[in-house]
Amino acid sequence: MKGMKRAGLLMAAVAMPLGAGALATDLEVTHWWTSGGEAAAVAEFAKAFDATGNKWVDGAIAGSGGTARPIMISRITGGDPMAATQFNHGRQAEELVEAGLMRDLTDVAEAGNWKDVVRPSSLLDSCTLDGRIYCVPVNIHSQQWLWLSNAAFEKAGVPVPSNWEEYAAAAPKLQEAGIIPLAMGQQPWQTTLAFQVLLVALAGPDAYTAVFGGKDAELAGGEELAKVFEAASAARDMAKDSNVQNWNDATSMVITGKAAGQIMGDWAQGEFQVAGQVAGEDYTCLPGLGVNEVIQTGGDAFYFPKVDDAEVTAAQAELASVMISPETQVAFNLKKGSLPVRGDVDLDAANDCMKKGLDILAKGNIIQAPDQLLSADDLTQVNDLFVEFFNDPSISAETAQSRFASIISNAS
Repeated sequence: MKGMKRAGLLMAAVAMPLGAGALATDLEVTHWWTSGGEAAAVAEFAKAFDATGNKWVDGAIAGSGGTARPIMISRITGGDPMAATQFNHGRQAEELVEAGLMRDLTDVAEAGNWKDVVRPSSLLDSCTLDGRIYCVPVNIHSQQWLWLSNAAFEKAGVPVPSNWEEYAAAAPKLQEAGIIPLAMGQQPWQTTLAFQVLLVALAGPDAYTAVFGGKDAELAGGEELAKVFEAASAARDMAKDSNVQNWNDATSMVITGKAAGQIMGDWAQGEFQVAGQVAGEDYTCLPGLGVNEVIQTGGDAFYFPKVDDAEVTAAQAELASVMISPETQVAFNLKKGSLPVRGDVDLDAANDCMKKGLDILAKGNIIQAPDQLLSADDLTQVNDLFVEFFNDPSISAETAQSRFASIISNAS
């Protein structure tokens, strides 16, 4: 009943004619959410903002963050800023903030008591520079998931795995049954993601933090990470017949049973949901590859470029408040597959996989995202290495590890 009442209020707000004192303001919002699940989620932001009497003007840019971010940055630095734009938590917008091109949201954050409701606090810390808040975090996304097709394993006559070792061991049986063991797209960040997930699962979260956060080159080139690179080599072989580009196309291979599994962030849940599949029945999710169950506290945030227009500035503040409101946080994150940034919202509607994530988060088993630990330039070098590694079987695990250790030793 409460949901119906809220929906009625939202519809009434949209339908209500604007009075003389309430001017409708169009805000162009750029982002890279273009898959089915992502589009369903971003529509919740648009609906909530439109209900204020303003208008969300969608500026979706296809091709994921690697394609979208340079376009967004070019517009902002070139004097043609949008009203709001997506970045990931961390250091991606740091130079724009330092250049004075991003709006200070501290007043909005203080009015909304963000410091009291955003958890973990590192999310808001990633939006903060010199004590001032420059972005609104909207979700917690974790990379550390293995998504499995129950139907694929049934077809191959293999039990659904409970961890990475069982999954890798099932690869020959899956291939005999005509099933691709591992779906993996060719976008650069996907191969790096797979390596990072393997690192956290097999070497442990402390090793991950020491390498990416502590820039421990000796650890990066040592025996502990050698097993991670061997696993990455095995993953490369498991994914050799996965000839798709986009991450959601790889997810579709799992949904249809063409592939047995995918290493991907929790945003994959949105695709399973749009396809009508049920967690725990049609597909299985293994946080931390079933080995080290942790939640990465990265995710998405929105920044608001400075504009010389009082009406736009007022609407920006309203959009920031709407995005982090309890109602919008629930609606958006249930569609996105991510976890809310607020610790005071009701998620009774969460599915089996989301509940696993919430439980891990409640236990405090968290790590920071690579974007929070390495600069954009350093991450680009890491991305380039793993694109090359996953596309060239002649590169040995030992060679890749040596090159990785060199990148870490020179990281800023």
